[in-house]
Amino acid sequence: MISGCVRQAEPEPAVIRTTPPPWDAPRDTISYIVAAGLEPEPLESRDSSHVLTLSIDVDGFAVAIPPYIGIDRLRAQRAAVHTHDTTGQVWLEGRSIDQITLGQFFTVWGVRFDQGCLGAACDRVRVTADGEPVSDAAALKLAGVNAVEITAR
Repeated sequence: MISGCVRQAEPEPAVIRTTPPPWDAPRDTISYIVAAGLEPEPLESRDSSHVLTLSIDVDGFAVAIPPYIGIDRLRAQRAAVHTHDTTGQVWLEGRSIDQITLGQFFTVWGVRFDQGCLGAACDRVRVTADGEPVSDAAALKLAGVNAVEITAR
């Protein structure tokens, strides 16, 4: 019998998409976690948790939020900000969740998100957190928020 170890392939670099939706979850999530300035954590890490609801509307159409954003199942690692399913729930789990921003979530997702753009939508990007307008949405800390709504045209 022949046995041996097979080394995992190096992850592809993070690429931030500037395309219209839909946007799937990146395959080599580990690169996106690092690009967001976060540390990969084991899948089973359960230090702290908070769940918020995210809804996105681009040009009048609801954008699906895919499962496994921020979860690298191949390497059994995840970001402290991630999704588990298609319900629009964003999970903050692990160490230092109180500092995670909306901008970091979009970097983990691999989607351009800044003051003027969401993906390819670069006109009238509006963000509310718990019903209140947010002026610097990328810097919005998610730990104290229950619902985030984003509309873009």
